[in-house]
Amino acid sequence: QLQESGGDSVHSGGSLRLSCVVSGVAASRYCMGWFRQAPGKEREGVAAISSDGTTSYAESVQGRFTVSHDVAKNTLYLQMYSLKPEDTGMYYCAADPWTTVMGGNLVPHHRLFEHWGQGTQVTVSS
Repeated sequence: QLQESGGDSVHSGGSLRLSCVVSGVAASRYCMGWFRQAPGKEREGVAAISSDGTTSYAESVQGRFTVSHDVAKNTLYLQMYSLKPEDTGMYYCAADPWTTVMGGNLVPHHRLFEHWGQGTQVTVSS
């Protein structure tokens, strides 16, 4: 099971840290990803991290967001800085045992992920 938290309403330029607590499996052994979905839009990949620590980021968040694992807490994080109104959306954590991360800006497609959390809302106002 995946449980996200940390979503909030912030002003443009603000920061948030999202958490995804993983239970039942070791998160560090899975490919983990963060996705977001704005109303009326398709779900898009934000960041992903593979079991070997390789990370990928969407171009729109490169340099502002950081994805990481805390192995001891079996928790995935997404640290977000310099938030913009276009970052607004429901953020989901996902896991998959087979997906790999190639690095750079190649975030695996959401259809490749088997396990999903319920989401946490991030709203950025201008």
